[in-house]
Amino acid sequence: MGLFTSTLSQMAFLLLLIFIGFFLTKRRIIPAEGANLLSKLENNVFIPALALGTFSQNFSADQIGYAGQYFLCGLLVISIAAPLAVLISRSLTKDRYLRNIYTYGLAFANFGFMGNAVVAALFPDLFMEYMVFSLPLWIFIYVWGAPYLLMPPKGGRSSFLSGLSNLLNPMFIGMILGAVLGLTGLPIPSFLSSAFTTLGNCMSPMAMLLTGITIASIDLKAAAKNGMVYILSIIRLVIIPLIALGILALVPVSYELALCMICALAMPLGLNSVVIPSAYGLDTSAAAGMALVSHVLSCISIPVIFMLFDMLMKAG
Repeated sequence: MGLFTSTLSQMAFLLLLIFIGFFLTKRRIIPAEGANLLSKLENNVFIPALALGTFSQNFSADQIGYAGQYFLCGLLVISIAAPLAVLISRSLTKDRYLRNIYTYGLAFANFGFMGNAVVAALFPDLFMEYMVFSLPLWIFIYVWGAPYLLMPPKGGRSSFLSGLSNLLNPMFIGMILGAVLGLTGLPIPSFLSSAFTTLGNCMSPMAMLLTGITIASIDLKAAAKNGMVYILSIIRLVIIPLIALGILALVPVSYELALCMICALAMPLGLNSVVIPSAYGLDTSAAAGMALVSHVLSCISIPVIFMLFDMLMKAG
């Protein structure tokens, strides 16, 4: 029950931050354009600082092969999850646009904002491994998820090469620089180390505030009335993690690797399915409902899944 209690407490804390972001936006204390500024700070400063600081302190030559295992496992997970999401979505609707939204939501959980926040708070020693594990998921998002599922079929889609070029973002650059510093053992001035740590510590609170700001744009009544939203949330939060637990019961892997898998798969539906289509003037009501309901339900589902995971690992 220790992991369940600590996870439940952390989820309550994250939910409070989401509510604060929601409240500030609804009360217009944060202007609409403020979300864009905060998002730029998160993606260009806080996340890269956390990645750079984490890798510079923990990455070494001995861990190159070790990191490769996490990358390959992440690649295997998304290679299974993506086709499975396509099959499930096709059985739920014939509408092509909705099918794409459902596919994205089932293939990619909020392993970034929410996943990073949960891992950084509960399993800080595993954060570097989790970032390596999630790299293949980001690759799939950039080359398939975002351009082919969330963008309009004409005029808005980026090419495959353009999708790959998006990987050269501040987070990835921070990981590479941190890995180089870790491998070479170059000393980092104390003021820089303190800056990386302090800025990195802002990542989780800012991510949750941004989640609340995004959810504030949702029509709550319409979202609550959409029955499909609840079905998709249950699949995302319960069915998929339980399938992963079943696989882990049969396939022996390390505790740390298994934990990375569960952390990535047990998170709620991601927010890209709201943010990206809205930028092109597309209907985001279904995606917004999925994001709202799944984030609320995840406050209970994530602690339960983590508790079951802990029981499974101890039994093995």
